[in-house]
Amino acid sequence: GKSTMLKALLGLIKPDNGRITVLGLDVAVAPLDIRARVGYMPENDAQIPGMTAVSFVAYCGELSGLPAADAMQRAHEVLYYVGLGEARYRNVETYSTGMKQRIKLAQALVHDPDLLLLDEPTNGMDPKGREDMLALVRDVAHNKKISLILSSHVMPDVESVCGEVVVMNRGQVVMHGPIDSLKKPAGHIFEVRVKGDREAFVERLRMQAFECRETDADVFRVLMPPGAGAGQLFASAAHVGAQVRHLKQSVPTLEDVFAQAMGEE
Repeated sequence: GKSTMLKALLGLIKPDNGRITVLGLDVAVAPLDIRARVGYMPENDAQIPGMTAVSFVAYCGELSGLPAADAMQRAHEVLYYVGLGEARYRNVETYSTGMKQRIKLAQALVHDPDLLLLDEPTNGMDPKGREDMLALVRDVAHNKKISLILSSHVMPDVESVCGEVVVMNRGQVVMHGPIDSLKKPAGHIFEVRVKGDREAFVERLRMQAFECRETDADVFRVLMPPGAGAGQLFASAAHVGAQVRHLKQSVPTLEDVFAQAMGEE
Protein backbone atom coordinates (compact mmCIF):
# COMPACT_ATOMS: atom_id res chain seq x y z
CA GLY A 1 0.00 0.00 0.00
CA LYS A 2 3.01 2.37 0.23
CA SER A 3 3.36 3.08 -3.50
CA THR A 4 -0.40 3.25 -3.89
CA MET A 5 -0.55 5.89 -1.16
CA LEU A 6 2.10 8.04 -2.90
CA LYS A 7 0.24 7.83 -6.22
CA ALA A 8 -2.98 8.82 -4.47
CA LEU A 9 -1.22 11.84 -2.95
CA LEU A 10 -0.28 12.92 -6.48
CA GLY A 11 -3.77 12.40 -7.87
CA LEU A 12 -2.61 9.58 -10.12
CA ILE A 13 -4.98 7.14 -8.39
CA LYS A 14 -8.47 8.05 -7.24
CA PRO A 15 -9.29 6.76 -3.75
CA ASP A 16 -12.48 4.73 -3.29
CA ASN A 17 -13.62 7.08 -0.55
CA GLY A 18 -12.37 9.87 1.71
CA ARG A 19 -10.54 13.10 0.95
CA ILE A 20 -6.81 13.83 0.49
CA THR A 21 -5.14 17.20 0.87
CA VAL A 22 -1.48 17.91 0.05
CA LEU A 23 0.10 21.26 0.95
CA GLY A 24 -3.38 22.52 1.73
CA LEU A 25 -4.72 21.58 -1.72
CA ASP A 26 -7.45 19.03 -2.43
CA VAL A 27 -6.07 16.25 -4.65
CA ALA A 28 -9.43 15.79 -6.38
CA VAL A 29 -9.70 19.49 -7.22
CA ALA A 30 -6.12 20.64 -7.92
CA PRO A 31 -3.89 17.66 -8.87
CA LEU A 32 -1.81 19.67 -11.37
CA ASP A 33 -1.15 22.42 -8.83
CA ILE A 34 0.01 19.78 -6.37
CA ARG A 35 2.35 18.13 -8.89
CA ALA A 36 3.90 21.52 -9.66
CA ARG A 37 4.94 21.77 -6.01
CA VAL A 38 5.79 18.12 -5.34
CA GLY A 39 8.78 16.10 -6.55
CA TYR A 40 8.16 12.39 -7.14
CA MET A 41 10.84 9.70 -7.42
CA PRO A 42 9.01 6.53 -8.54
CA GLU A 43 10.09 3.02 -7.63
CA ASN A 44 10.24 1.84 -11.26
CA ASP A 45 12.44 3.34 -13.97
CA ALA A 46 10.64 5.96 -16.04
CA GLN A 47 13.38 7.38 -18.26
CA ILE A 48 12.83 8.00 -21.96
CA PRO A 49 15.30 6.05 -24.16
CA GLY A 50 17.19 8.11 -26.72
CA MET A 51 17.36 11.21 -24.51
CA THR A 52 20.48 12.45 -22.76
CA ALA A 53 20.26 12.85 -19.01
CA VAL A 54 20.29 16.64 -19.15
CA SER A 55 17.57 16.71 -21.83
CA PHE A 56 15.41 14.28 -19.89
CA VAL A 57 15.69 16.18 -16.59
CA ALA A 58 15.06 19.51 -18.36
CA TYR A 59 11.98 18.01 -20.02
CA CYS A 60 10.71 16.91 -16.59
CA GLY A 61 11.28 20.47 -15.38
CA GLU A 62 9.16 21.83 -18.22
CA LEU A 63 6.41 19.34 -17.41
CA SER A 64 6.44 20.77 -13.88
CA GLY A 65 5.90 24.29 -15.20
CA LEU A 66 9.40 25.72 -15.62
CA PRO A 67 10.24 27.80 -18.72
CA ALA A 68 12.55 25.92 -21.11
CA ALA A 69 15.65 28.01 -20.37
CA ASP A 70 15.16 27.76 -16.60
CA ALA A 71 14.49 24.02 -16.85
CA MET A 72 17.75 23.45 -18.73
CA GLN A 73 19.76 25.49 -16.23
CA ARG A 74 18.22 23.64 -13.31
CA ALA A 75 18.84 20.29 -15.04
CA HIS A 76 22.58 20.98 -15.14
CA GLU A 77 22.54 22.05 -11.49
CA VAL A 78 20.67 19.06 -10.09
CA LEU A 79 22.63 16.53 -12.17
CA TYR A 80 25.84 17.90 -10.68
CA TYR A 81 24.20 17.80 -7.25
CA VAL A 82 23.32 14.09 -7.51
CA GLY A 83 26.77 13.19 -8.87
CA LEU A 84 25.95 12.81 -12.58
CA GLY A 85 27.57 16.02 -13.85
CA GLU A 86 30.22 14.22 -15.87
CA ALA A 87 27.66 11.82 -17.38
CA ARG A 88 24.88 14.31 -18.10
CA TYR A 89 25.31 14.11 -21.90
CA ARG A 90 25.08 10.31 -22.00
CA ASN A 91 21.85 8.65 -23.08
CA VAL A 92 19.84 7.51 -20.08
CA GLU A 93 19.48 3.92 -21.30
CA THR A 94 23.26 3.48 -20.97
CA TYR A 95 23.15 4.26 -17.25
CA SER A 96 23.77 1.66 -14.56
CA THR A 97 21.11 0.87 -11.95
CA GLY A 98 22.68 3.24 -9.44
CA MET A 99 22.90 6.06 -12.01
CA LYS A 100 19.24 5.55 -12.94
CA GLN A 101 18.30 5.95 -9.29
CA ARG A 102 20.25 9.21 -9.18
CA ILE A 103 18.60 10.60 -12.30
CA LYS A 104 15.20 9.79 -10.82
CA LEU A 105 16.15 11.89 -7.81
CA ALA A 106 17.43 14.67 -10.11
CA GLN A 107 14.14 14.92 -12.04
CA ALA A 108 12.24 15.01 -8.74
CA LEU A 109 14.33 17.99 -7.60
CA VAL A 110 14.59 19.95 -10.86
CA HIS A 111 11.62 22.27 -10.19
CA ASP A 112 12.67 22.99 -6.56
CA PRO A 113 9.63 21.35 -4.94
CA ASP A 114 8.17 22.06 -1.50
CA LEU A 115 7.65 18.35 -0.86
CA LEU A 116 9.54 15.29 -2.09
CA LEU A 117 8.02 11.80 -2.39
CA LEU A 118 10.64 9.04 -2.61
CA ASP A 119 9.55 5.49 -3.40
CA GLU A 120 12.29 2.95 -2.54
CA PRO A 121 15.17 5.33 -3.47
CA THR A 122 17.93 2.76 -2.75
CA ASN A 123 16.28 -0.05 -4.71
CA GLY A 124 18.86 -2.22 -6.53
CA MET A 125 21.89 -0.22 -5.36
CA ASP A 126 25.14 -1.68 -4.04
CA PRO A 127 26.18 -0.80 -0.45
CA LYS A 128 28.35 2.17 -1.50
CA GLY A 129 25.68 3.56 -3.83
CA ARG A 130 23.03 3.04 -1.18
CA GLU A 131 25.00 5.03 1.39
CA ASP A 132 25.65 7.82 -1.14
CA MET A 133 21.94 8.00 -1.98
CA LEU A 134 20.98 8.17 1.70
CA ALA A 135 23.53 10.94 2.21
CA LEU A 136 21.90 12.88 -0.64
CA VAL A 137 18.44 12.37 0.82
CA ARG A 138 19.63 13.52 4.25
CA ASP A 139 21.16 16.61 2.67
CA VAL A 140 17.92 17.39 0.85
CA ALA A 141 15.94 17.13 4.08
CA HIS A 142 18.31 18.85 6.50
CA ASN A 143 20.25 21.36 4.37
CA LYS A 144 17.94 22.06 1.42
CA LYS A 145 15.03 22.21 3.87
CA ILE A 146 12.71 20.22 1.58
CA SER A 147 10.11 18.15 3.41
CA LEU A 148 10.08 14.55 2.25
CA ILE A 149 8.14 11.32 2.54
CA LEU A 150 10.32 8.23 2.16
CA SER A 151 8.59 4.96 1.30
CA SER A 152 10.77 1.92 2.02
CA HIS A 153 10.69 -1.58 3.47
CA VAL A 154 14.36 -1.24 4.52
CA MET A 155 14.14 -0.06 8.12
CA PRO A 156 17.80 1.07 8.50
CA ASP A 157 17.28 3.41 5.51
CA VAL A 158 14.21 4.94 7.13
CA GLU A 159 15.93 5.24 10.50
CA SER A 160 18.98 6.99 9.02
CA VAL A 161 16.92 9.65 7.21
CA CYS A 162 13.55 10.21 8.86
CA GLY A 163 12.39 11.71 12.13
CA GLU A 164 8.90 10.20 12.10
CA VAL A 165 7.51 6.95 10.76
CA VAL A 166 4.17 5.51 9.69
CA VAL A 167 4.04 1.70 9.70
CA MET A 168 1.51 0.23 7.27
CA ASN A 169 0.28 -3.34 6.94
CA ARG A 170 -2.15 -4.35 4.19
CA GLY A 171 -3.12 -0.76 3.60
CA GLN A 172 -3.81 0.01 7.26
CA VAL A 173 -1.76 2.24 9.58
CA VAL A 174 -0.70 0.07 12.54
CA MET A 175 1.75 2.46 14.21
CA HIS A 176 2.96 6.02 13.76
CA GLY A 177 4.91 8.72 15.58
CA PRO A 178 8.42 10.08 16.19
CA ILE A 179 11.01 7.32 15.74
CA ASP A 180 12.84 8.15 18.98
CA SER A 181 9.60 7.84 20.96
CA LEU A 182 8.55 4.59 19.29
CA LYS A 183 11.97 3.05 19.95
CA LYS A 184 11.65 3.46 23.72
CA PRO A 185 11.29 -0.16 24.82
CA ALA A 186 8.39 -1.35 26.92
CA GLY A 187 10.68 -4.04 28.36
CA HIS A 188 14.18 -5.41 27.72
CA ILE A 189 15.93 -6.41 24.49
CA PHE A 190 18.77 -8.95 24.50
CA GLU A 191 21.06 -10.30 21.80
CA VAL A 192 21.43 -14.04 22.41
CA ARG A 193 23.47 -16.87 20.94
CA VAL A 194 23.09 -20.43 22.19
CA LYS A 195 24.79 -23.77 21.67
CA GLY A 196 22.43 -26.68 21.35
CA ASP A 197 18.85 -26.97 20.14
CA ARG A 198 18.13 -23.39 19.03
CA GLU A 199 14.64 -24.19 17.75
CA ALA A 200 13.60 -25.69 21.08
CA PHE A 201 15.08 -22.72 22.92
CA VAL A 202 13.20 -20.22 20.75
CA GLU A 203 9.97 -22.20 21.11
CA ARG A 204 10.43 -22.20 24.88
CA LEU A 205 10.84 -18.42 24.87
CA ARG A 206 7.76 -17.90 22.71
CA MET A 207 5.71 -20.05 25.06
CA GLN A 208 6.53 -17.39 27.70
CA ALA A 209 5.34 -14.61 25.33
CA PHE A 210 8.89 -13.45 24.55
CA GLU A 211 9.33 -12.17 21.00
CA CYS A 212 12.33 -13.63 19.12
CA ARG A 213 13.74 -12.32 15.86
CA GLU A 214 16.60 -13.75 13.81
CA THR A 215 19.43 -11.49 12.62
CA ASP A 216 21.95 -11.87 9.81
CA ALA A 217 24.40 -13.68 12.11
CA ASP A 218 23.75 -16.65 14.39
CA VAL A 219 22.55 -14.19 17.01
CA PHE A 220 18.87 -13.48 17.52
CA ARG A 221 17.13 -10.68 19.40
CA VAL A 222 14.72 -11.36 22.25
CA LEU A 223 12.16 -8.71 23.23
CA MET A 224 11.04 -9.29 26.81
CA PRO A 225 8.15 -7.59 28.59
CA PRO A 226 8.58 -5.47 31.74
CA GLY A 227 9.44 -7.60 34.76
CA ALA A 228 11.27 -10.25 32.74
CA GLY A 229 15.04 -10.51 32.82
CA ALA A 230 18.16 -12.36 31.72
CA GLY A 231 17.62 -15.07 34.35
CA GLN A 232 14.67 -16.40 32.40
CA LEU A 233 16.85 -16.75 29.30
CA PHE A 234 19.33 -18.94 31.18
CA ALA A 235 16.50 -20.94 32.75
CA SER A 236 14.87 -21.48 29.35
CA ALA A 237 18.18 -22.64 27.84
CA ALA A 238 18.74 -25.10 30.70
CA HIS A 239 15.20 -26.45 30.31
CA VAL A 240 15.89 -27.54 26.70
CA GLY A 241 19.51 -28.60 27.31
CA ALA A 242 21.09 -25.62 25.52
CA GLN A 243 23.86 -23.27 26.66
CA VAL A 244 23.84 -19.48 26.41
CA ARG A 245 27.18 -18.57 24.80
CA HIS A 246 26.52 -14.87 24.18
CA LEU A 247 24.19 -12.48 25.99
CA LYS A 248 24.15 -8.72 25.56
CA GLN A 249 21.51 -6.14 26.40
CA SER A 250 20.70 -4.20 23.27
CA VAL A 251 19.11 -0.91 22.28
CA PRO A 252 15.90 -1.02 20.23
CA THR A 253 15.97 -0.39 16.48
CA LEU A 254 13.25 0.60 14.05
CA GLU A 255 13.16 -3.04 12.93
CA ASP A 256 12.12 -3.94 16.48
CA VAL A 257 9.34 -1.35 16.29
CA PHE A 258 8.23 -2.76 12.93
CA ALA A 259 8.28 -6.34 14.21
CA GLN A 260 6.23 -5.30 17.24
CA ALA A 261 3.69 -3.51 15.06
CA MET A 262 3.32 -6.51 12.75
CA GLY A 263 3.01 -8.83 15.74
CA GLU A 264 0.27 -6.72 17.28
CA GLU A 265 -1.56 -6.64 13.97
